[in-house]
This record gives sequence, C-alpha cells and structure tokens, in this order.
Amino acid sequence: MKSPYSTHFDIDAATTYLTTPGSGLLSRETKQWRTQRDQDFHESNTNLREQQGAALDSCRTTLGQFFNCPSSNVFLSSCFSFAFNALLAGLPKHYKVLLLDNDYPSVNFPTILSGFEHRFVNMNEQLEADILDAIATFKPDVFILSIVQYISGLKIDLSFIQELKHQHPELLIIGDGTQFLGTDLFDFNTAGFDAVLSSGYKWLMAGFGNGFILLNDRLKEILYSAIQKDYSYLNNQWMNKSVVQLCFEPGHLDTLSHGTLQQSLMQLQQWDYAATVSYTQDLVAHARIELTNRGLLLDTILNRRPQSNIFNIQIDPKNFQLLLDEGIKCFPRGTGIRVGFHLYNDHADLEKLLHFIDTKAN
Repeated sequence: MKSPYSTHFDIDAATTYLTTPGSGLLSRETKQWRTQRDQDFHESNTNLREQQGAALDSCRTTLGQFFNCPSSNVFLSSCFSFAFNALLAGLPKHYKVLLLDNDYPSVNFPTILSGFEHRFVNMNEQLEADILDAIATFKPDVFILSIVQYISGLKIDLSFIQELKHQHPELLIIGDGTQFLGTDLFDFNTAGFDAVLSSGYKWLMAGFGNGFILLNDRLKEILYSAIQKDYSYLNNQWMNKSVVQLCFEPGHLDTLSHGTLQQSLMQLQQWDYAATVSYTQDLVAHARIELTNRGLLLDTILNRRPQSNIFNIQIDPKNFQLLLDEGIKCFPRGTGIRVGFHLYNDHADLEKLLHFIDTKAN
C-alpha cells in the first residue's frame, strides 16, 4: 500500500528514505511556508519583527495543545542539547541521577560533566526490572533517559513510566523525546514525566534550529530555586519573565525555525495525527516480522515490547555504501545498519530494503 502522506513530500523516485532517525523530511507545504516567511521577513516594510513575541507565543500554544501541556510550561530552544544543559544547570547539585548506559551522548555526557553523583543501568530486555532494582539500591533523585534509543531503537515502556511515577512520586523523571515525539500519541500531563525535551528535526519533520521543553509545575518550581527566591535584583525590564524562562530562553529565538515546527505540528493535526501514527505502526509491525524472520534484530529488541520506529539491522556496517548505491538512505550505528520508518514510507520501501538484504548484503 502506498503511503497516503508521501505525496506531500518531495522524495526522488530512486530514493528510499529510511534515515529519519538522523533527520526527517519537511513536507512540501512546510517548505513553501518557510520560503514565503523568509522572503516576507526580510522586506524592509514588514512588521514581522515586531510580532516576534506573538509568533513564539503562538508556537508555545500549538506545542501545548499537541502534547497536552500548559503553554506557560512550554519553553522554546534552538535544540535539545541547549535546553537539556540549561535544565541540568538548574537542578540542585546534591541530586543523585540514574542514567542508562550507552544512552545518547548529549544526555549522559553533560550530566556526568555537571558533577552529579550518578549510576548506570544496562540496557537489555529486562530494562524496566533493572531500573526498579537500581532505584531501590541507589535511591536517585532524578532518572534521565531517552524514550527511544538512538542506536538500537529500544523504547521504554511508557506504562512503566506511569507506574514508576506512581510508586515513586518524589523521583523526577526527565525524558529525551527527540527519537520518539512524532511517532506515537503522547499526553504529557498523564505520562509520568516531569520534563520532556526534544529537537524538532527528526520525527516532527521541522528542520534544524528548533526544540522545546515541556515541564510540570513541580519541576518548574525546583529549577533554579535559589535564584527564584531572590528575583528582585534582576533588571525591571525582565520582570515579565520567570527565572526559568530567562534560563531556557536567554536570547533571541528564531521565529522562522520555530514557525516551521508549528507548521509541521499543525499539518500533523490536519492529517489526523492519530491516523498517521496508526499507519506508521502498521508498517513498523510488518517490518518487525520480516526482520525477525531473517534473524536480523538485536536480542534486546527481539525479546521485548514495545517497538519503536527504529531498527538496527544486524548486517555488516560495511554494507552502508552498497545501500546508498541502491538509493536506500540509512546509517551505520553500533553493530549494524540503522533504519527508521515514518509516515512518508510504505511497503514498497520495506520490500526494497528486504530485497537488498536477501540478494546483495555481505
């Protein structure tokens, strides 16, 4: 079945685009909006510069509605990494942090570099049980993880996060949503996370230069709490902004980049986001069956649910150039080749990949 969404994307007929885990495609409509917006913005008689605040507020509102988070708790950023470093800087330094071993470097490295006492949980098919064991023994204040792992595609059980928050309400749970948001329905208010941060250039199909943070009220009060207690010394021109907003949004934000994010989210809503998720998950389920039958999945993925949109196919990474020669966009990661299926992909893309594996892979 051809993707009902592929006609909205400019994909060359010879290209099978399976590298959304690296960077997602922008729709034709989003690209057209960007072109017109950029042209209008640089006209001398435009008032778009004066409307910067309103444009960014509108983006926050759209994000809040899309992920069910109050817009007052949505903060914008140029990317995940900048936002995450700002969040770490606002946490009390005595906090103990639980991490996943081999998680995304932009998650683990700055946490370690910030000097927090920390411990790792190994990623395997019993991940959730091992997390509970680590919490019982290490007693962390914060648990930080990528919701979907960038190398393997391992996805945390979101119902486990909800139960974890129920069992340990004082534990702060912070999620990197960059490889997750845009692939599944997500209600921040009920998910059990205290914060979810993301860039927009992968599954949200919004290009580079935009990201965001969703916070709950509790973490919002904890961050930079020492500064928040004595806010009076700040210049009066900033008194309409909270300390948290000043720290997450310290300079000028690019309205073109964040407008692109807003346009992409609005288009997902127009397409019926739940329908796009259902379509893609059907395709992912089919891919999982085919790759399992060929013995090409990691044990950590084969023996657990749920399944993300990412697969690390266990063929020699040396096949990467051969795949590119066939027009199959992918990327070598770990011990295999990483691919991802999004709403612009279809079964023909999967069949082309499988044909390569069956007939040409070394």
